[in-house]
Amino acid sequence: MQQLIRSLAAVMAVFFVAQANSADYPSKPIRLIVPLTAGSGADIAGRIVARHLSEAWKQPVVVENRPGAGGQIGTQAVVKAEPDGYTLLVQSASHAANSAIYKSLAYDPLKDLVDVAFLGITPYVMVTAKGGSFPTLKSLIDSAMAKPGAIPFASAGVGSSTHLAAEYFAQTAGIKMLHVPYKGSPEAIQDSMAGRTSFYMAPINTVVGQMKEGKLTALGVSSRQRAAVMPDVPSLSEQGLKDFDITLWFGMWAPAGTPKDVVNKLNAQVATILQSPEVREQFSKLGIAANSMKPEEFARFVRDQISTYQRIVKSADIQPL
Repeated sequence: MQQLIRSLAAVMAVFFVAQANSADYPSKPIRLIVPLTAGSGADIAGRIVARHLSEAWKQPVVVENRPGAGGQIGTQAVVKAEPDGYTLLVQSASHAANSAIYKSLAYDPLKDLVDVAFLGITPYVMVTAKGGSFPTLKSLIDSAMAKPGAIPFASAGVGSSTHLAAEYFAQTAGIKMLHVPYKGSPEAIQDSMAGRTSFYMAPINTVVGQMKEGKLTALGVSSRQRAAVMPDVPSLSEQGLKDFDITLWFGMWAPAGTPKDVVNKLNAQVATILQSPEVREQFSKLGIAANSMKPEEFARFVRDQISTYQRIVKSADIQPL
């Protein structure tokens, strides 16, 4: 009986400490890890949210870039951190794609992290050289039909979200193309402008400048509807690829075991930030539609995205890394 009483007392002590910690949260600086390079969509979105979190809570929110291995290095750092809400992850759709493209991960994306908040979503824009060999989507598809596996397309690397979005396009169009992976978006964009590859499925914020300068032609956006930032560019869906819809999105995670009250507090504050006209305008300039979800809704979304990327990888016969 005494042992049972001691055990119950220990459990209650942990409970009350957790409740106290949640009530005081945040009481010290927060570290927000972005497992991608500075200037990426996730990095920019994360920094915007971090600044507003810091202003709202009067605590520093320090953004730390930890790129490498498709985002695995930075993600693993978060997984290993104390589950107290003071180390957070902001990542892109690559978080869902990694489980499909790598043979094994050093962490379980569903068990080792808790889904905190959805931040926003942006379509890819399929870009090709201005005045190049493929002035229209139809010309590109017709050429690929005539030369199966011969027409090259660019990506920001094997297994990157830009790679899988392009593979999804090829699958939907019923064509075979030649994948040419690059080190990142800058190299993929450069060779697309030069006409050395047929197209690049680019995150909108990475090619807005080149499009304004007339160096790239947009063949279509990857969302079902047109993008607000470029309303004159038709969607791939409306050009005959019925219901084509794949997007780049951004979210926030915390280590598994983070108190639910802390997760809910973070989720609510991020939702408030995303409703701010200032933040919505900042996101809009990047082609990102600010959008929030409750943690449970975001968790379902992440699992659905993982399944989607697994289907794409399997259909494209991409060998896991």
